[in-house]
Amino acid sequence: MLRRLEDDLPKIKLSMSNSSATPGSTVEPAEREIHSRGPMGLASLLKLMRPKQWTKNLLVFAALIVTHSYNAPDKVRMAALAFVAMCLAGSATYCLNDALDAEKDRRHPKKRHRPVASGAVPQTVAIGLGAILAIGSLAIGWTISLAVVVVLSTYLVLQLGYNFGLKNVAVTDVFIICLGFVLRAAIGAVAIAVTISGWLLFCTAALALMLGFAKRRHEFISQGEAAHESRASLAHYSQTALDHLVGVSAGGAAVCYAVYSVDSQTASQYPALILTSLPVVYAIARYSLLVFANEEGGEPENLLFADPHLIISILLFIALLLLATSGVEIPFLEKAR
Repeated sequence: MLRRLEDDLPKIKLSMSNSSATPGSTVEPAEREIHSRGPMGLASLLKLMRPKQWTKNLLVFAALIVTHSYNAPDKVRMAALAFVAMCLAGSATYCLNDALDAEKDRRHPKKRHRPVASGAVPQTVAIGLGAILAIGSLAIGWTISLAVVVVLSTYLVLQLGYNFGLKNVAVTDVFIICLGFVLRAAIGAVAIAVTISGWLLFCTAALALMLGFAKRRHEFISQGEAAHESRASLAHYSQTALDHLVGVSAGGAAVCYAVYSVDSQTASQYPALILTSLPVVYAIARYSLLVFANEEGGEPENLLFADPHLIISILLFIALLLLATSGVEIPFLEKAR
């Protein structure tokens, strides 16, 4: 009898672990057992906040650079605070997104490893952390100005709309993401009390649309017929439509920046700004090549810092921008009167 009990004991443990699994979950029972043994770790909470996505918020410093305001310590401090506020606001929306999409994420080959979907962080904790981060973001914004709070509030409201339904509407879902990038650029200008060209905002929007549609295209192709199970809006797209949307957005971004580099207040003050259009257009062309030739674009934040051509383009853009705003002159370029 003892020998039979010893033989049956592993089966009993396996049965108990299976019974505790959430129906429909793709997470392994053993993995759930590990998560349930003790309190969640800080690593899981940090992963939930997606710090890798904070690189998007570097756009906050665009106004600081193009207006040559980086020589003013007060403005640098305000821009830095705005950057932190946007990072907290972004992380707050990721917490909410993961909490609401936990069931869908469990059916996704990669998203099922996210903290909430895998069971490492309870949904209630994710929502609570998101609320704390949102409040913290607004509190930091309040130390800068009321206008910054308005921009942050607009961003948070848009993200709430996205998470509670707009993400399921084709094209609208990417436009919400696009507006998020525009608000990042806007908050950088508002924080340091400067104005920026509308053409720069148009370029930011077009670049965001290119990245967003390229990501949808990658998801559509890589997940096949099951794509709509993890993202409902993909049911309304087609590869042909996404190909055109990526191409139109890429062309729009190139044209908008080209116009900005020759026909803006900053360009009038610094005619050499036209030099920065070369790395911008090259980077757009290179990214388009990676999207269509290599089927990339699923994780733009990784691709931007993984491809040598894109890295060099970004560094060259920054170098030329600093050179142009330093007042260097190009003899054959016409100066604004």
